[in-house]
Amino acid sequence: MNQPQQYDQSSYFQQQPQSQSLPQSQPQASPQSPPVEVTHSPFARTDSSQRMTFSEMARMAGRPQTFDEMYAVPESFLEIEIRNPMTHGIGRKQYTDYEIVCMTNIPAFKLRHSVVRRRYSDFEAFRDVLERESTRVNIPPLPGKIFTNRFTDDVIEQRREGLQRFLEIVAGHPLLQTGSKVLCAFLQDPAWDKSQWM
Repeated sequence: MNQPQQYDQSSYFQQQPQSQSLPQSQPQASPQSPPVEVTHSPFARTDSSQRMTFSEMARMAGRPQTFDEMYAVPESFLEIEIRNPMTHGIGRKQYTDYEIVCMTNIPAFKLRHSVVRRRYSDFEAFRDVLERESTRVNIPPLPGKIFTNRFTDDVIEQRREGLQRFLEIVAGHPLLQTGSKVLCAFLQDPAWDKSQWM
C-alpha cells in the first residue's frame, strides 16, 4: 500500500517566493515620503527569526546599572533607630531612657552620625515644641502614658516601638526637616535640655 503523503509545513514556507515575505533590510520608502531611519525598539513586534532575548532588550532600552550604582549610598537617606533602653533610679524617681541612633546625609542635619539618649518626658516636650513650631504639619501622637507595670520588659519594648514610629514620621517629614529648629537638636545634641525649649 502507498503511504499517505506527509505534509511538511516548514518546506511549504521555505518554497514561497521571496516577494511575499518582508525583506530583512531597510524597508523601501514610498516615492512621496523621505527615507525613514529604522530604529529598534524593545517594544516592537518581531517575527520568530528576529525575536530578541531579554538581555538584548535591556541593552536597547538603556544602559544597565553598574555594580557601584546598585550598591552606592542613595542621594539622600535617613535612618533612625531607638534601641538599648535603660532604667535608672529607684522608687518614684525611677525612669527609662532610650538610645537614639541617627544616620543621614540630608543637609538639614548637622551630623551624619549621632547617638543620644532621651527619656519619655523629653519626647513629650519635643512634641509640644514641634506643634508650636509647625502649624502646617499634623504631628502624630506619642504612645500613651503607662501608670502600672511600666518597667516590665514587654511594656518598655512596646513603648520603644511606638517612639520609633513617631520619630520616623516626624524626622522624615520634609517640612519639619527644613522648618523646625528643635528637630535636629533633639535627635543629635547630647546636651539637649527640654527646659531651654519650653
